[in-house]
Amino acid sequence: MTATSTPAASHARPVIDIRHIHRIFESEAGLAHILHDVSLSVNRGEFLAITGPSGSGKSTLMNILGCLDTPTSGAYRLNGLNVADLNDDELAEVRATSIGFVFQSFNLLPRMSVLDNVMLPLSYTGTPRREREMRAVHALRAVSLPVDHYDHRTNELSGGQMQRVAIARALVNDPDIILADEPTGNLDSTTGRQVLDTFHALKRSGKTIVLITHDPGVAAEADRAVQIRDGRLFEGAYVPVGARSSSDMTGALQPKNTSAATAPIGGAL
Repeated sequence: MTATSTPAASHARPVIDIRHIHRIFESEAGLAHILHDVSLSVNRGEFLAITGPSGSGKSTLMNILGCLDTPTSGAYRLNGLNVADLNDDELAEVRATSIGFVFQSFNLLPRMSVLDNVMLPLSYTGTPRREREMRAVHALRAVSLPVDHYDHRTNELSGGQMQRVAIARALVNDPDIILADEPTGNLDSTTGRQVLDTFHALKRSGKTIVLITHDPGVAAEADRAVQIRDGRLFEGAYVPVGARSSSDMTGALQPKNTSAATAPIGGAL
C-alpha cells in the first residue's frame, strides 16, 4: 500500500513520490537497516506530518526527501525527476531552488542581520544584491516579521522570531517544497502556534509542506499524518504511550483525514 493524498488530487502527479525505499548504513558494528520498504506520495499543496519516536528513521527519511542522502535501494521522483539520474551539481541545484529547509535549531548566523541571513541562499546563485534584498524582504513579509526587525542581528530575536526568519530563508528561492524538521520543538506554545499559522499560510499560497514532529498536537494541524516505527511507514499520527493513556487527549489529537495505523505502508511487517 502506498500513502497517497486526498481522492480529489490522487490523479495528479505527486511532487514527492518514493517507492520501496530501503536505507542501510554500514559501521564497524555491522549493518543498520534504518528504512524498510518505504513508499510515500505527497501531492502539490499538501501539508503532511511525519511522526514517530526518536530513532525510528524520521530524519533519515527527511534527508532522502531533501536530496541530502540517497537510498540504498528503491526509487525517488521529485517533481517528476528521477533523483538517481541527477549528478552532484544537479542535486545541488534542486536543493537550492526546489526545496526549502527549516530546522529545529534555526541554523542562523548570529552576527549577521536578519536581512543578510535571509539573503544568504541567493549569494550562491549570482543574483544581484538589489534583487536579493527585494526577494528577502518579500520572504520576510510572507512570515509577518515586523519591518523594524530586519536590521537586527538574529541573536537579538526571540525564539519564535528566529524561526520565522529561518522560514523566510527557506522561502527566498521560492521553492515548491518546504521540509521542516521539528520546527516548533524549541518554542513555547504561543510562539509555536504562530509558526504553525505561518505554515498554514504557506500551504494556502500553494506550497507543499512536509513536517517532522514528535508532537501529536502539531501533527493534527496537517492535512494528513504518517508515522515511522522501526523504519516502517504507517498511516496515522504516532501518539506516545503517555498521551494514549488519556482518553481526552487521544480524541483531541486525532489527526485530520487519517485512519488508525493497522498496516505498514509499502510492505508487510
